[in-house]
Amino acid sequence: MSITHENHPLKKHNSFGVDARSSLFAAPTSIDELLSILEAYDYSQYPMLVIGEGSNILFTRDYEGLILSPAMKGVELLEESKSSVLVKVGAGENWDNWVEKASREGWFGLENLSLIPGSVGSAPVQNIGAYGVELKDLFDSLEAWDLKEKKIVSLDHETCRFGYRSSIFKGEARGRYIITSVNFRLNKMPVLKLEYGRIAEAFREAGGSTPADLRQVVVDIRNNKLPDPEKIGNAGSFFKNPLVDRTIFKCIRVDYSDIPSYPDCDNQVKIPAAWLIEKSGWKGKRIGNVGTWPKQPLVIVNHGVATGQEILDFSIQIQDSVEEHFRISLEREVKVI
Repeated sequence: MSITHENHPLKKHNSFGVDARSSLFAAPTSIDELLSILEAYDYSQYPMLVIGEGSNILFTRDYEGLILSPAMKGVELLEESKSSVLVKVGAGENWDNWVEKASREGWFGLENLSLIPGSVGSAPVQNIGAYGVELKDLFDSLEAWDLKEKKIVSLDHETCRFGYRSSIFKGEARGRYIITSVNFRLNKMPVLKLEYGRIAEAFREAGGSTPADLRQVVVDIRNNKLPDPEKIGNAGSFFKNPLVDRTIFKCIRVDYSDIPSYPDCDNQVKIPAAWLIEKSGWKGKRIGNVGTWPKQPLVIVNHGVATGQEILDFSIQIQDSVEEHFRISLEREVKVI
């Protein structure tokens, strides 16, 4: 059977559940399969889009080109010392399945990133993060096919240039690399990160004491606050939490003394986008088949058969409202095609 599919439906390949199609689709399970596809496809003349599980993408149209979804699997222990392990994980592994396995094996550090949708290979692109932990904190290196050099390369932490929800893969190296595996450096001794949000309170209320308990607390919080993409289409957080100058933050606090914030570097403050959206009147709001999730306005949901364009238009209205109310521009986390 061919590993490349023509006129392929994408509804199951995007968590919004939007109907779209791609001219060609392939999910290589090995580097050999990947190379066979690339040799047969003239990606220098026609567009190619690399996706994971489609949990951070919005299709507003059909894709006239090749969509490639790396499906390399496997979890391999590369190194082990008294205090840490180095583990290689295939790009096609489901992220939360990997976090659960790490916790079960006694490889600690990923617990705060539990239940984030998507694949392991997509995680470095976005530098995924939650509850005070980011992928970069546990990242060692990755392997990828370099479309420019036409070879497998290893990229270390410094080369990836991680930032807040960003990396080299979203900047100057956009479209150059196809990630095939990721290496994680994890702790063998429990390290609990409880400083962010209400994690410490929830952990204490649950009587938690171990990393496994912390993972369960995070899972419970996310399940209570966020919609299941299997039941209602969404891509999780649609916007980034904006970073603003302290002077701007102080001006907003004059009118909103309850404004939440988290200190950041370079004299900036991170303000939760969800709070800005709620104060702008968009919490639980619905227009047609698109709306914000009642428990978390940062999440835009597809209530039925919304098109990608309808979802995009809805998100633009939210951006306009926040801009009007606070003079703050919200930046999308979701990639729009």
